[in-house]
Amino acid sequence: MSATQAHIHEDAAPDLPAPGPETPGSASLVAAGDLLRALAAPVRIAIVLQLRTSPRCVHELVDALEVTQPLISQHLRVLKAAGVVRGDRRGREVVYRLVDDHLAHIVVDAVAHVEEET
Repeated sequence: MSATQAHIHEDAAPDLPAPGPETPGSASLVAAGDLLRALAAPVRIAIVLQLRTSPRCVHELVDALEVTQPLISQHLRVLKAAGVVRGDRRGREVVYRLVDDHLAHIVVDAVAHVEEET
């Protein structure tokens, strides 16, 4: 965590609810916020939706999403740092997959919610 991120978290801590029987502790709430921020970009949402059906290489994501390779790689780095995806090397390529299905459900539910309102 960078000094700026730590400062933001320290500033946010007093605003967090006190843990109770139904409220997780502040560390869990901060981690959940970090996870949701990692999922907050449209390209990252599209990547998660692609990876929920099957693992993909960068070039497959580039073709499916019609964005540049550097942009896909940048977003994959964010998702990987947040623990959303992992990459497994296969020869010269890295195949990306979701760490678990809970994350796909979050994204699918968010998209479904927005589509219901339109």
